[in-house]
Amino acid sequence: MAKWTPRHEAPEPLEGPIVATITGGTILWFVMFLVQVPFYGWFADRDLTWWVWTCLAGAGLGLIGIWYVRGRDAAIKRSRAAEAAEAAEAAGPAGEPGTSA
Repeated sequence: MAKWTPRHEAPEPLEGPIVATITGGTILWFVMFLVQVPFYGWFADRDLTWWVWTCLAGAGLGLIGIWYVRGRDAAIKRSRAAEAAEAAEAAGPAGEPGTSA
């Protein structure tokens, strides 16, 4: 059997409001945990307590995700600022390429 190879390049990753998306998802997981806690006895009677703990785990992992994407976003901004500074430095003081102060 021949090995499958893609016939086109993969698309560029989507960039959007990543921090807001992760924060919103984390809030939803935590709200679902809070909604289910009063019914813990019902879940326990039916051996479904994993539903409650899954929501809490989702909220906890979401907090790690928020920390991660905020750091990633800050690193991207620092990189872009450094690239802009290098481009401005290479342009020279009067905007002429190759001149130095």
